[in-house]
Amino acid sequence: MKARRVKKLDPAGTLAENAARIVRVRVDELRSFAPKALKPGGVKQQHDMRIAAKRLRYVLEATEFCFGRPGQTARRRARDLQEILGELHDCDVMLPRVERHLQEFRDADSSAVRERAGEVDDLEPGLAALAPHRTAYRGLEILMVYLQARRELLFERFQSFWTEHERAGTWDRLDRAAEQLILLRGGHRTGADRAGFAAAPNARERTVSGA
Repeated sequence: MKARRVKKLDPAGTLAENAARIVRVRVDELRSFAPKALKPGGVKQQHDMRIAAKRLRYVLEATEFCFGRPGQTARRRARDLQEILGELHDCDVMLPRVERHLQEFRDADSSAVRERAGEVDDLEPGLAALAPHRTAYRGLEILMVYLQARRELLFERFQSFWTEHERAGTWDRLDRAAEQLILLRGGHRTGADRAGFAAAPNARERTVSGA
């Protein structure tokens, strides 16, 4: 997933102001995936949300001191969210892999049973009991049951976690702290510009009178 572009970054500006602009974009990016990610079929959005949580976490690991307690709390919660969604993603990766292994065994055993049957008009059912991989099926089927059940549990944890921290205002407080930093720095810069403009004529007068 490509990260959203952060606008109005100023290389000559303060760390706090630039960090605030980045954090506001990353928080908005994270929350944008929630509507679909909170649905059982939102596998792609859950994966994208995990990446968004990772990006927010990394930014806060370097700049959380700019935002005080809201930054510290949001950094920890972004880490927790990333871990839950990471475990969920592992299940999404493993389930099709196990299914592919099962399909490979079925294909191999089907060919082996057909070859064992030889030249016959119909297949004797008992031949299937001699399939080469017959002992592997149960283990893989049980693994699939485990992965599916674990995914359901993790998805419920994710839903509860997200709902809890939206209600607690974890992301709102961070966003407000970042917004206040931008407004504060913008106000300081405007004041400095006015002071510089007012000082300029006096400087010019001194230059002319000294000439």
